[in-house]
Amino acid sequence: MALGDAILACLTERPMTGYELAKTFDSSIGFFWKADHQQIYRELSKLRDRGHIQGREVVQSGKPNKLVYTLTPEGRTALRHWAARPSTPASTKDDLLVRLHALDSIDIEPLRTDLMARLEHHRDRHANYERILKKRFPDGTAEGRLDLGNLLLLRLGARHEQMVADFCEEALEALSAMSGKATVVPLEDGKREKG
Repeated sequence: MALGDAILACLTERPMTGYELAKTFDSSIGFFWKADHQQIYRELSKLRDRGHIQGREVVQSGKPNKLVYTLTPEGRTALRHWAARPSTPASTKDDLLVRLHALDSIDIEPLRTDLMARLEHHRDRHANYERILKKRFPDGTAEGRLDLGNLLLLRLGARHEQMVADFCEEALEALSAMSGKATVVPLEDGKREKG
């Protein structure tokens, strides 16, 4: 998948400015496809040159004018063509996993510190997915294909983050058992503390 395909997919929802697209990446699609704002603006220019999107200038009073982008018929065709091809499974490049592979040759304390940071990061992301799910899909159901796609993505994101947090806990417990140090202890209210 290329960034252009992700942008085309976002523009199927509604016309957007470059700023709105960047915000959409920050709050939704960015959970699984990272792009900074400059990359998005560069890609918008390429998509316009290919005829996949068009920009309409909107005059604003007291503010700079803005460009609102929409998909062209050629852009919809390109998106459908891309979506009809088989997807490529994501590859994992994670230095933490390499450290675990070299466990017998590295210091445990920095690894433990890294695992604790990762644990909190993934717990926070899981909580964020759960908040979004409750807000957007309070009854757990979706209406229409777009909503169903978003619901499924959010569920996958929440499960992934929970799975990685569980793995971090497991790794911390194994390292603690190996070295005799305390690990992370779950509390009743869902918060955790170091034991």
